[in-house]
Amino acid sequence: MTRSERRGPRPAAAVAASALCAILAAGCGIRTTSVPVDAGPAPSRVPCAMPAEDIATQAQQGIPVQIYLVCASELVTVDRTVKVQETTSNRLRIARALLDQLRQEPPAPERRAGFSSHVPEALRVGGPRAGDPKGTLRLSVQPEDLPSEALAQIVCTYTESESLVPDGSVTLGGPGTYIPRAYLCTTETKASPEAVPTTDAARQP
Repeated sequence: MTRSERRGPRPAAAVAASALCAILAAGCGIRTTSVPVDAGPAPSRVPCAMPAEDIATQAQQGIPVQIYLVCASELVTVDRTVKVQETTSNRLRIARALLDQLRQEPPAPERRAGFSSHVPEALRVGGPRAGDPKGTLRLSVQPEDLPSEALAQIVCTYTESESLVPDGSVTLGGPGTYIPRAYLCTTETKASPEAVPTTDAARQP
């Protein structure tokens, strides 16, 4: 008796399985690999824009204003309402109302959209001292000691409030004896709020 006769016929299922394996191994010339494939980063979900329905839900009785928050490393405006008469006689009240908005953590819809504020919660603002330039606002922290994004938020929010700053610059001082300085909000400041120019710097060639 030959060796093949001793083993007997191969079961049909085994023959079919062997043929299937051969087909899969040769099909399309595709080789499997254990190396992970880098599909790239997940798409960004930070639109830096508020949906219309979220803006509507924030509406309250008061005066509409805009403040600057940080989103995607830039300054972006968001809408607010403040309960203060926006007149020149209430200038300090306007400054405090706007700062209050900047000091607060943005509501959940804004946080989901990527907005944040770098303005310290404990920061306060007061009026000028004797000898200060007209319209000076004194912060409870020296402006240059604030985080750069926080100073940019304050300056851009204040300078774009027409009732608060009529000439395009805001004069800020601190609690010490340093002379107040006039700050500007420029396109460059909004795009990269890492430095806030002063009027003296703007006049340099």
